[in-house]
Amino acid sequence: MSGQLEALPLRHVLTLPTMGSAVRIARETTEQVLIEWGVSRRHPTVDPALLILSELVTNSVQHAAVLSPTVTVIYAAGPDTFAFAVHDRHPYQPPLFSTITNTSSGGLGTVMELTLGLGGTAVIKGDADGRGKSIWITLPL
Repeated sequence: MSGQLEALPLRHVLTLPTMGSAVRIARETTEQVLIEWGVSRRHPTVDPALLILSELVTNSVQHAAVLSPTVTVIYAAGPDTFAFAVHDRHPYQPPLFSTITNTSSGGLGTVMELTLGLGGTAVIKGDADGRGKSIWITLPL
């Protein structure tokens, strides 16, 4: 997985304060980055990707802000792949795959259903110091 991500030639990083406006700014930045990379706003992956990203940034704002003053979105793309990660400095790593069958999981259940429905992947990577994590989403283009 990480080898695949490292091979993606296009990169962009956005770091924002962990507050409500981060969701809107991350979403707008994603749209701009995709357009700059030649991905049409009408591409069938774009709307689900924006929803997934919004849910992940919202989770960081709602649950990680107390320990993480910033949230970072990392974007990467290649000819047939769009990947992004939402990183915060809260140590909790939610169980992604159990959220699909757990109706109380809300946003993460939606994230997983959309990601898998598009043929994508989701993975959590913990920080080396154990005090943060990134949730990586990889979607086909």
